[in-house]
Amino acid sequence: MDRQVIYADLNISRNAGLESSSPPSPPQTIFLRQKSSTEKSSMDAQENRKETTERPVLLQCPTNWQLIRDKCLFFYDTYKPWNDSLADCFTKESRLLLIQDQEELRLIQNRIDKGGILFWIGLNFTLSEKNWKWINGSFLNSNILQITGDAEENSCVYISKTQILSENCATENKWICQKELKPVKNKVCSAT
Repeated sequence: MDRQVIYADLNISRNAGLESSSPPSPPQTIFLRQKSSTEKSSMDAQENRKETTERPVLLQCPTNWQLIRDKCLFFYDTYKPWNDSLADCFTKESRLLLIQDQEELRLIQNRIDKGGILFWIGLNFTLSEKNWKWINGSFLNSNILQITGDAEENSCVYISKTQILSENCATENKWICQKELKPVKNKVCSAT
């Protein structure tokens, strides 16, 4: 059984349905006409040109934040205990640094000026689990970071240009906050 497909053009005014302070316009008329398969191919090509397309746009880091991979990092120059550093990042809609892999660690350590400068990161020792735990709830993969120092109650982790060390969380150090970069899609309509 042959089925015939009918294609239609809808001609609707661009401002149909928009409210304005001018008097209402007369009702819109919709015109329909049947298209041949040749016209259909032509219409498909035109529709593809009119189609809304999305393209990712790279975000920039806020002023004074540094882009490293897909994160914006802020290296603080003041000194605070680990918990205060954690709270400070939160107030800036960020969090203490979470290091994903060896390459990211290397990139971050390359941004630290001197070996003696210490920065808290988002890793501390939990006595209940007897393990190093990131502030996002995941446990440390010891293949990524080798921590020097004690693993005991109230131990937090800081990094320097050359080391990853544990220290009492009440010690005052600088800290690194991170914000994730998220791609934003802009919708672009091409006019024909």
